[in-house]
Amino acid sequence: MTNKKSLRTALIHSGYTPPDGFSAFPAAIHHASTVLFDNVAAMRSRNWQEKTAYTYGLHGTPTTFTLEARLADIESGKHCLLAPSGLAAIAMVDFALLKSGDDVLVPDNVYNPNRELGSWLARDFGIAVRFYDPLIGAGIAGMIQPNTRLIWTEAPGSVSMEVPDIPAICRAAHDKGVLVAIDNTWSAGIAFNAFDHGVDIVMQALTKYQSGGSDVLMGAVITRDKELNHRIELAHMRLGFGVGADDTYLVLRGLPTMKLRFDAHDAGARKVAAWLKARPEIARVLHPAFADCPGHEIWKRDFSGAGGLFSVVFDDRYQEAQTDRFIDNLKLFKIGFSWGGANSLCVPYRIQTMRKGWAGQGQLVRFNVGLEDPLDLIADIEQALAVL
Repeated sequence: MTNKKSLRTALIHSGYTPPDGFSAFPAAIHHASTVLFDNVAAMRSRNWQEKTAYTYGLHGTPTTFTLEARLADIESGKHCLLAPSGLAAIAMVDFALLKSGDDVLVPDNVYNPNRELGSWLARDFGIAVRFYDPLIGAGIAGMIQPNTRLIWTEAPGSVSMEVPDIPAICRAAHDKGVLVAIDNTWSAGIAFNAFDHGVDIVMQALTKYQSGGSDVLMGAVITRDKELNHRIELAHMRLGFGVGADDTYLVLRGLPTMKLRFDAHDAGARKVAAWLKARPEIARVLHPAFADCPGHEIWKRDFSGAGGLFSVVFDDRYQEAQTDRFIDNLKLFKIGFSWGGANSLCVPYRIQTMRKGWAGQGQLVRFNVGLEDPLDLIADIEQALAVL
C-alpha cells in the first residue's frame, strides 16, 4: 500500500495513537462490538469466559468489566454478569440452571414479571414452577423435591413487602443440594448482604438505585462460586445479553452517590409512611421497618436500611374508583412502575387478583418516595386524600 490513502480509506483507518498518561475520575466509555487482536495467535489464545482479555463486545469491554467489578464489590461477591434489564438477569439464571423436568420454587409475592416468566417456563419448557408462602422460612424444606434445582427469593416482596427468613431458607435448600437466588433490588445490596446470609446468586435490577436517574434499563447477576458463574456465563453468551457502553457509563456515574441517595430515600419514606399510618383512610402501612409489617423482626435482624419503597392498604370502605381518583389527583407523585429515581411514584395494584388470601382487604397502593422534601410529599398526599 502507498502511504497516501484515499479519502474513503482515511475515514476508516488512521495511524494516530493517543498518548499515554491521561487520567480522570470517570471510567472511559469504550464503544465496541468488534475487538481487535494483534495476531492470529492472540485471537486463538483468548478465552472469553475468563475475562483476562477481550474477545468480542458482547463478552465485555473495559467499561463493562469496570462496572461488573464494582457491583461484585458492593455485594461482596466475586463474579458479575450484566444483562439488558432486571428481568433479563432473572431469565439468564433460569435458563442457566433449569431444564425440562426440573422444579423451581418461587415466592408467592414475587415481582410479577418473574411470575409470568415462571408460567412460561412451565407451559412451554416442561419445568415445574411452584409458589410458596414468602414467610415459610425453614418450612420450605417440606416443599423441596428430588428434582428441585433452584429456589427464588425476594427480600422483601416488592408490592406486599413481606420479609422472608433468607438464612433459614438457604439452610434448608443447601441441606438438599439446592441453589438459592435472590432478587436483592429493594436493598440495592446496601441494606442486605445476601451472600453473608447464605444466598448463592444475587440478582439486581440496576434500573433502580444504581442508576438513580430513571433513564437506564439494566440488570446484573452476581456470584461467588467460579463454576456457578461459568454456567451463567454460558447462558449469557447463548442468549446474547449484551449492554451498551453509554448505559454502562450512566450506571457507573450513579454508583458514587448511591449510598447517600439510598439513605435519603429511606429517611424520607419513613417520614411519609409514619404520617400515613396515622391517617384514618389507611388501614395498614406495609413498610418493613414498622413493627406490624409481616417479617419485621427478620428485617430488624438482617437488614441495615429500607430505601424508599413501601405500600399501604386503604380502609375497606374505599373502592377502587376512589383510590384511583386519589392517585390521579397527586401532583408530585407520578404514576409509574419503578423506584430508586429522584422522582416520587405511586401505583395501585389489584392485589386481590395477584395473591391468595387478600380477598376482602382494602385497595393496595405502592409508594416510591424520591428525593423531594418529605413535607412537600405529605402535603401532596393530604390534598389528594381530600378527594376520596
